[in-house]
This record gives sequence, structure tokens and C-alpha cells, in this order.
Amino acid sequence: MRRKIDIHYVTRVEGHGNIKVSLQDGKIEECRWEVSEAPRFFEAIVVGRKWYEMHHITSRICGICSVAHQLASLKATENAFGVEVSDQTVRLRKILLDGENIQSHILHVGYLVLPDLLGMGSIIPLASVNKDELMRVIKIHRLANQICEIIGGRTTHPVRCVVGGFCALPTEDELKMVKDKFVQILSELQFFAELLEGFLPKFPDFERETEYIGLTNGTEYALYEGDIGSTDTGKTGVENYLEVTNEYVVPHSTAKFTKHARDSYMVGALARFNLNHEKLLHRAKAVAEMLGLRPVCTNPYMNSVAQLVESVHSAENSIKLIDEVLDAGLKDEIVDEESSNIPVRAGRGIGAVEAPRGILFHDYEYDSSGTCVKANCVIPTNQNHANIQKDMEELVPKIAHLPEEDIKLALEMLVRAYDPCISCSTHYIEVKFTSSTNQKNCH
Repeated sequence: MRRKIDIHYVTRVEGHGNIKVSLQDGKIEECRWEVSEAPRFFEAIVVGRKWYEMHHITSRICGICSVAHQLASLKATENAFGVEVSDQTVRLRKILLDGENIQSHILHVGYLVLPDLLGMGSIIPLASVNKDELMRVIKIHRLANQICEIIGGRTTHPVRCVVGGFCALPTEDELKMVKDKFVQILSELQFFAELLEGFLPKFPDFERETEYIGLTNGTEYALYEGDIGSTDTGKTGVENYLEVTNEYVVPHSTAKFTKHARDSYMVGALARFNLNHEKLLHRAKAVAEMLGLRPVCTNPYMNSVAQLVESVHSAENSIKLIDEVLDAGLKDEIVDEESSNIPVRAGRGIGAVEAPRGILFHDYEYDSSGTCVKANCVIPTNQNHANIQKDMEELVPKIAHLPEEDIKLALEMLVRAYDPCISCSTHYIEVKFTSSTNQKNCH
């Protein structure tokens, strides 16, 4: 008996992706995770731009992870020019990144995953059926937005972060206000964790061993700085990211795939948890234990649980960071890009941070005037595409006996578990020139 599954497009994800499965007598004939979006060409857009424009342009790669893109960009430029930033700058950047982490994670778990657990097609029915739960999700998301606005100057695409530091700083009173918002978030996240605990049986029981990759360091749960860590091969410097990511193209996707020690690897909250779980702060560890999240977890559906655990950690972490900034005394470290003494020089710089969806790399080359001559960005979601494909290949035979609607739901939930930012990941297109039968690949 032949069965065909054609999901066009997967809903409740950012961007457009398709799932195509063909089964003959329970055996796979075709199983594909397709990305069909047009490429973005940001790496070409920034060529010819000055160093002080780069972080503003590249933050537009994503409207959800704009902070992570901006910070990776700033770190790449600072690395190229040999710029060291202050401890206060690092702490404020980490607070901003924590705010975005919560903002993005709660959007995914609350708006995109929760409907599956409640047997609903979207978030809309929750407004009448589960209003209290929905209002708590909205509150957490709003508080995280406000935190990013206070620290970064704007909720999306921050304007205060610049090469070398900040062009404007929050006041001490504003930092105390931000701390209070994180305290409120912690309280709401505890309720949400208890809610999620009741839905754990709804997560599919599926395991597949794979490689997990993310930032790691010996002092903290790494989101802003560290080496590249792998559960298979250990640690390597960020400067070696090309040897880790190994991007390649497949005929059914406009987004590149990646591989390292195996045919695929996973990045994101679950990867970070598997690498850095010992560095989680107290309340986050307690929530992980309550939700049955233990390393090394190889169920990709549990990525959503890891996102909630990380949100608790990010709130705890930023409360601690704000206390450190206030205890040290908020210093007037304003950087004016127009009159600053940034040592512009020719060179290459690489920056890496953990975006909500996984490790993110920005790599720039500058000429002596500080003009970008080459750029490369490796996005978390295109590092996950191959792993989604491999998960599907192993999952489909195990669920082939189920009714078609159950198969579709399991596959859609699998893709949603990765929280893909599909549009950001499209960096490849195949162009056919009519004057020749040869095909050329454009990046």
C-alpha cells in the first residue's frame, strides 16, 4: 500500500518549509524536509559597507533574534580591530541577550507549541478556553520586550549597542526596573513550568542520538562567549568554525545544510543544555529536574522544555548581572562612534554568540579603511536542517502505521520543536544561465 504525506507549508514556524513523505508498504521511498524560500543575500549586501554600519544592517537578518545578530556582528568587528570592551559592557550585553532569549523562547513555547499540547490548531482558541494561561504567556513576552527596549533602546533591532560599547546607557533606576521585571518573569515562569509538567506525556517518545554543538566555557552557562563545544569531539576555538559547520547544499533546499562529526548535528536550547547543564543556576536546575530534563537528552521534542529551563536561567542570570553592575557603580562609558578612537585596520574578525535557536557566527574581512570586503554568516537554523532531515528519516518508519493525521502532527511537531527561523537560513540559490547549460551556485 502506498501512502503520501505532503505538508505545504508547516504552520506555526517562521518562514516556509515543506514535508514530503512517500511510503510503500511501510518502507520509505521519499522523505524530505524542504526549504523553498528565496535567499536573503545579506553577505553580499554588507560588502562595501563601513564597519560602523555592519551591526545595524545584519541585525535585520532576523526580527526575532536581532539582538544575537547584532552582538555577533559587533564581536566580529571588535575581533578584527582588536577592540576590548569593558566588564560593564559585557554584563549589559549579556542582560540584553538574556532578555531576547526569554522573549523568543516564550513566544515559541507559549504561542507555537502549547496549541499542539492542548490539541488546538493555533493560539486563537486559547483566548476563550485557556485565557489565564494565555495572559501569563503574553505578560512574560511583554516584560521581556520591555527589558530589551530599556537596555538596547528598542525592542527589536537595538540602537544603543555600538562597536566598543554603548552609545547610551540605562540609568541606575532603569536597571532596578529591569531587575524587577526579571523577578516578575521568574514568578510567571514557575507557573508555566508547572503547567508544562502536566503536558509532558503529550511529547512524543522519540530518541535519536546525534551530535550537539554550542558555546561552552568553564565559568558559566555560555550564551555570550566561549569556545565551540561538541558532545562528540570536545572544544575548539571560534576561529575554527568553518571546520565545524562544513556547509553544503542539497537540491531540495535554498538553505544550506551542515555536518561535523556525523551526518548532522543539533544546535539550540537542548544542545546548550546537554553541553552546559552543570552551569545552570539554582532555580533553572530545579525546573529541569521537575520537567524530567536530564543530560544527555536525545529527544528533539524536548528542545521546547529546554527553552523553558533556559528562560528561568536567563532571568536568574540577569538579576545577578544587574546586582554586579550596580554594586560596582554604573560607569559613564559612552562610546561616540563618530569621534571614538576605534583602531580601524585591515583584517578579519569572527564573532559568535548563542542566538535563541543556536550558535551563530559572523565573519567579516575589512580593508584598511574599515570597509567590508567579504562576509559570511552561519545561521543556527541552517545548522539544524540536516538534523531535522535525519530525525524525520528515523521517525517515519516508527509511526508509519498510524493514521495520516497523526503522522502529519508528529512530523509538524518535530519541525516546530526546533523552533526554526527558516527565512534567516536561506543563503543559497541555484541560477541557470540561458547562454550555457552549466549551472552556477550563488551564495
